Amino acid sequence: MNLSVFDIVGREVSVLVNERRDAGVYEVKFDGRNLSSGVYFYRMQAGTYTETKKLLIVLCELCPT
Repeated sequence: MNLSVFDIVGREVSVLVNERRDAGVYEVKFDGRNLSSGVYFYRMQAGTYTETKKLLIVLCELCPT
């Protein structure tokens, strides 16, 4: 299984998962504080299944961490 994040021009900015996993439900935490605010995409690939979704990152300098 591979789960990656891409910027708006298609550059891979983070690989969250890149390993073989058994079928099931998993949770992955993503910390985007090192990225700029904007539109990103995440793509999950598992076997022949591929899905890409939009991700909006909005950073707030006044928000608690």
